[in-house]
Amino acid sequence: MVWRNWGLVPVEILSDVLEATPEQITALAASMGLPDNVDVPRQMATRGYITLVRRNWHLLPYEQLLKLLQIDEKEFAHRLREDDFLLIKLGNLKPNCPKVVYHSPAPAAQARAAEIKSLVETKFGKQLSLPPEPRFAFIQELSQVDPTLTAPAIVQNDDEHPRFIYSYFAMFGDPLSDPSLDPFPAGLLARLQQRGVNGVWLHVVLRDLSPPSKQFPEFGEGHQERLKNLAQLVQRAKKYNIDVYLYMNEPRAMPESFFEHRPNLKGVPDPSSPVPYFAMCTSSPEVRAWVSDSLAYVFDRVPGLGGVFTITASENLTNCSSKFTHDKCPRCQNRDASDILVEINTAIAQGVHRSAPEAKVIAWDWGWARHGDASDTVAKLPEDIWLMSVSEWKLPIERGGVKATIGEYSISAVGPGPRALKHWQVAQSKGLPTLAKVQFNVTWEMAAVPYVPVMNLIAQHNANLASAKLDGQMLSWSLGGYPSPNLELAKYFAEDSELTVDQALDKLAQSTYGEASAANAKAAWKHFSEGYAEYPYAGMYTGPQHIGPANLLYAEPTGYSPGMVCFPYDNLKRWSAPFPPEVYASQFQKIADGFAEGLTYLEAAAKSVPADKKQFAEDDLSVAKASHLHFQTVPQQVRFILARDRLAAAQGLEEKAAARQEIQETLAQEMKTAMGLYPVVANDSRIGYEASNHYFYVPHDLIEKVINCDYLQRHFAK
Repeated sequence: MVWRNWGLVPVEILSDVLEATPEQITALAASMGLPDNVDVPRQMATRGYITLVRRNWHLLPYEQLLKLLQIDEKEFAHRLREDDFLLIKLGNLKPNCPKVVYHSPAPAAQARAAEIKSLVETKFGKQLSLPPEPRFAFIQELSQVDPTLTAPAIVQNDDEHPRFIYSYFAMFGDPLSDPSLDPFPAGLLARLQQRGVNGVWLHVVLRDLSPPSKQFPEFGEGHQERLKNLAQLVQRAKKYNIDVYLYMNEPRAMPESFFEHRPNLKGVPDPSSPVPYFAMCTSSPEVRAWVSDSLAYVFDRVPGLGGVFTITASENLTNCSSKFTHDKCPRCQNRDASDILVEINTAIAQGVHRSAPEAKVIAWDWGWARHGDASDTVAKLPEDIWLMSVSEWKLPIERGGVKATIGEYSISAVGPGPRALKHWQVAQSKGLPTLAKVQFNVTWEMAAVPYVPVMNLIAQHNANLASAKLDGQMLSWSLGGYPSPNLELAKYFAEDSELTVDQALDKLAQSTYGEASAANAKAAWKHFSEGYAEYPYAGMYTGPQHIGPANLLYAEPTGYSPGMVCFPYDNLKRWSAPFPPEVYASQFQKIADGFAEGLTYLEAAAKSVPADKKQFAEDDLSVAKASHLHFQTVPQQVRFILARDRLAAAQGLEEKAAARQEIQETLAQEMKTAMGLYPVVANDSRIGYEASNHYFYVPHDLIEKVINCDYLQRHFAK
C-alpha cells in the first residue's frame, strides 16, 4: 500500500487512510529504499485519479479508496459510469478487500523490507538519487506557446476539409466543469495548428450543457459555467484557425426513478449496466424535441462552434437501437433499426442548424448494422449531414499464418477497408460530404507512448485516402491527441493529393531531422514500420502491451479475467486469441526486432541533427526506445507463462529442469527490460500516459517489477 502510492498521494492522506502518523509512513517507505522528500504532482488527484484507482483496486476496501481519492461515493459512482467505461475497465467488480491499517513492522517484515532496499540499491544504484521528471510535466510544456513556432500559411477553405483531434491530456468525463483543467491551452493549440490540425473535439453530456426544461427540470445543473468555458475555448481556438466539435452520444440513459412519472419516455434497459438504467426512447417526439432544442440552445449561446459528430449505435446506451435491443421497446419493436438511427441523427442536425446553419453535423457509422454493411442507413441520411467511417474497418489481413479481419482501430493495417469504401461511395452518390475516422498517433495496439513512429504506414494510409476523394479526417479517438510528426503527414496530403509516399517521407525527414540526418531517420521509420506491420491483431484491450514491462508476473495462474485495458493479469488465452500463444509471441518478437534495428539508425540520426532540432530528436528517440521495450516484454511474458505452466504439468525431472531454466532466463530478460525502460520513463513524463486511462504505470512500478522478478527467481530456484 505504501509502495504503490508513494510519491502519488500526499503522506498526510496516506497516514490518514492507514490510521498512522506521517512519520510512521515515511519510515516505512525509507525502509524499502523509496526516496524521501518526493513532491506529489498536484494533477494526480484529477488527471491521474484513474492511476490511483487502478493501483489500489485490489488493496483497499471501498471506504478507504474513497478516502484516498478524497471524493464522495456519489461522485465516484458518477465517474465509474461516465468516465469512458471506467467500471468496465476495472472488471465490473470491486474485489472484497479487508481494511488496511498500520501496524509496527514485525521482525520478518523488517527483514523483507531490508532485502527490498538492498535489491533496489544494487539494481538501480545512483539512478534513484537523480530526481525524475515530474509526472504531468509535459502538460506545462505543451501549455506554453513555443516562441520559435511560426503560424502556417492560411489555406483557402481549409475549414471545409476538417482534420480534427482530441486533446492529449483532457479529462474525458466532464472537461468543461473546471476551467483549471483546460483541455486545449494555447500552447497545445499552436502545436496542433503547426502539425496541420484545424479542429479539436471534446466529450460532453447534453443534459449537463443545456438548461433545465419544463419536461426535465432536473437537468442542467452547472450548465452556465460549462457554456462559459466552452465559449472561451471556441474563441481561443479561433486564434489558431481551429474549430471546436462536440461529441454527441445522446440522449444518455437514465436511472429507473427518472421514468417513474414518465413511462411514455422509457425505452429499453441497458444490458451492460450493473444497476438499472433505461434509454430515453427517441421514438417519443418529446425526447427528440428535447435533443433538438438543447442543441439549438448550445449553438445559440456559443457562436462559432464547428459542429458535432455523433455515435448512435454503440458506446453508452442512447436510443433503443443503440445496443441492438429495440425489439424490447413497445414503441420501437416494429421499427427498422436504420430508421431509428437516422431519426435521432436528423433531430441532432435540426437542433444544430436551427442556430448555426453552417456548423457541421457528422454522423459516424460506428456500430451501424453491428459493424456490418449499413448502406441502407447511409442512403437514408438527410442532405445536411456528413458521413464518417472508420477507414481500416473490415480490412482482411493474415499474420503469422492466421487470417483475421480488422474490427478495431489499427495503424498496423493500412486502410481503407471495404466497409468504409462502400459507405463513402453511397454517401458521395447522394452528395453528402465524407470523412475518414483514423488513428495516426496510437491505437489500442499500444497506447503507452504519445505516438508510434511508423511513418511509412501513416504515409501510405494517407496516400490511399487521397485517392478516395474524401472531405476530411477525424484524427483520433480519446487516445492519440499528441501534436506529433505523424499528423504532419496528413497535412502534406491535404495540401497535395498527388504527393507520393516517398516524397512525403522525404519532406517529413527534412523537416524533423534536417538534411544530414534525413536518410537515417527514413531508414529507422522503414524498420519500425516493417516490424509493426507484423502486429498480431488480438488482445488490444486485454493484452499486456499498454502496461508493458510493469505488468507483474505470477508464480501460479491467477485465474483472473482481464479488465478492459486496466488489468492484463496472466490470462494468455485472452491476450492471444485467435493466435496460438507461440505465434502471438513470435509476431511481437518481429515487431521488437524491427524496432531494435530501427533504433540504430534513429540514434545515428539524433547525433547529427542541427541544434534547433536536437530537442525533438531526443524526445523522438525516447518514444522509439519505450515502444521497443513495450513490444519486447510481450513475448517474454508469454514465454514465462508457458514455461510456468509446463513446469506445473511436468512429470519427469528432465522436463522440469528445462522448464525451470526457461523460467530463469525469461525472468532475467524481463528484469533487464524493466531496468532498461526505467531511465526512459523517469526522464520523459509522456511515457506510460494516455488521456482516458491516465498513467498505465509510473517509474517505481518498474522497480517493483524488478522486485517481482527477483522474488520469482528465488521461488523457482527451490
